[in-house]
Amino acid sequence: MGKKLNELDYIIRYEAGELNDKEMLKLFSHLIKNGKVWHLQGHYGRTAQALIDNNFISIKGDLTNKSKEFMSI
Repeated sequence: MGKKLNELDYIIRYEAGELNDKEMLKLFSHLIKNGKVWHLQGHYGRTAQALIDNNFISIKGDLTNKSKEFMSI
């Protein structure tokens, strides 16, 4: 993702299926942190909630140890 997350570019790439798992986790972490995930179409909120429920991202949007271990594989 580099320096600063270009949110729109990453959303477009996510929609096109072009993000790898690490990029997807970082995108959702970012969207949860800034609260935008809950205002996008329902898929984003459901996906964010699943990532939270499965302990990949905290409710505050921080990547968990589980996601960091997953990304290093």
